[in-house]
Amino acid sequence: MPEIVRTAVLDPEDQLNRAFMALADPVRRKIVARLALGDATVNEIALPFSVTLQAISKHLQVLEGAGLITRSREAQRRPCHLNTTALGPLAEWIENYRLQAEERFARLDELLAGEPGFDRAEEDQPEEEKEK
Repeated sequence: MPEIVRTAVLDPEDQLNRAFMALADPVRRKIVARLALGDATVNEIALPFSVTLQAISKHLQVLEGAGLITRSREAQRRPCHLNTTALGPLAEWIENYRLQAEERFARLDELLAGEPGFDRAEEDQPEEEKEK
């Protein structure tokens, strides 16, 4: 059975901050996208990048520190795994603000619907159709 190397348990707010900070880098986002396809070793992860193995290892350390990935040992292989449960709080945080924005837009639509001369159906049409 593979040995899982665990990271320290973080405060939820700190965890969220670290995860967003880790995902702010495009290389790390690509690494997460690669690991979403399946486990991979550092060498396998590094293949498409034109950076050193050391740089990839540092990116992996940041992702691991943020709790987004874990590493295990399987004999000589040390694959990295995407920690999908860590993505849940990120999605929840984003969804919360998406819902708030939708509610504000719905209230704005209601307000504008009461204004004379505002036609929501016309507003949704492409410019070419409005001119007809």
